[in-house]
Amino acid sequence: KLPIYQVDAFTANLFAGNPAAVCISEAWLPDQLMQSIAAENNLAETAFIVASEDGFQIRWFTPTVEVDLCGHATLAAAHVAFHHLGQSGDRVVFHSPRSGKLPVERKGTLLTLNFPADDIRLAIAPSVLLDCFSEQATEVWKGKTDYMVVVEHESAVRSYQPDFSRLARVQARGIILTAPGKDT
Repeated sequence: KLPIYQVDAFTANLFAGNPAAVCISEAWLPDQLMQSIAAENNLAETAFIVASEDGFQIRWFTPTVEVDLCGHATLAAAHVAFHHLGQSGDRVVFHSPRSGKLPVERKGTLLTLNFPADDIRLAIAPSVLLDCFSEQATEVWKGKTDYMVVVEHESAVRSYQPDFSRLARVQARGIILTAPGKDT
């Protein structure tokens, strides 16, 4: 029996925000068991945390795969640490084998996560990525796991209707579509 919490991040209201599960154990569970727990939770992410000398180790699972980083589930884990596990002070540090050190600061009722920097660079986009958009890209950038596609017109971003089956063919964790803004 393991303690598990469901926390709605980015809100102070019930049934709002971005939900994540937080599962606490004394040692790492087998990967397949963590995957099964995440699938049972059926939330975007389930964070698994294990106490360490200087904070917590953390890993994140979607219902189908382990992911490198999840901001809202890390904030949910910090909430659990502060409100249910007796974390003292206004700082908790999570350590991820995939993303490194992730400090979370508490200021009043707000939590702030310091994300690791991503090294982004101009990229030559694979055709499978460019086929997902009707407007031609003016630039494509790539980070460690994400693409950012820049198009000329803000209206193309506002009216974009994603075809998720097409987007799923792109080998990336995430895809960002953006354009220079004209509205203030």
